[in-house]
Amino acid sequence: MKRIVIGGFIMLGGLLVTLTIILAGSIYATNITEWSGKSKLWHAIFGAEQYGSEVVQSLFLGFPFIIGVLLTILGLIILGQEYYKTFKDKA
Repeated sequence: MKRIVIGGFIMLGGLLVTLTIILAGSIYATNITEWSGKSKLWHAIFGAEQYGSEVVQSLFLGFPFIIGVLLTILGLIILGQEYYKTFKDKA
C-alpha cells in the first residue's frame, strides 16, 4: 500500500511540474515575436542558441520539464509494478 501512495505522489508531482511548465510556456508564447523551429511553445520552453546580440525570447525551462516527464514515468512504473503484483498474488 505504501508503494502505491508513493508512486501516486511521484506521478502527480511530475504531472504538476510538466503541466505547469506547458501552461507557462503557452501563456508566454503569445508574446514571442521571433522563434526558431516549428513551434512557438517548444521554443518558449526549451529555447534556442543566441546568435550575436539578438535577444532570445524563451523561458529556458527544458531541464525542469524533462525532470517532470521522468518523474511522471517513474511514478507510472511504480504504480504499474504494484498493479501487476496485486493481480499476480490473487491468481
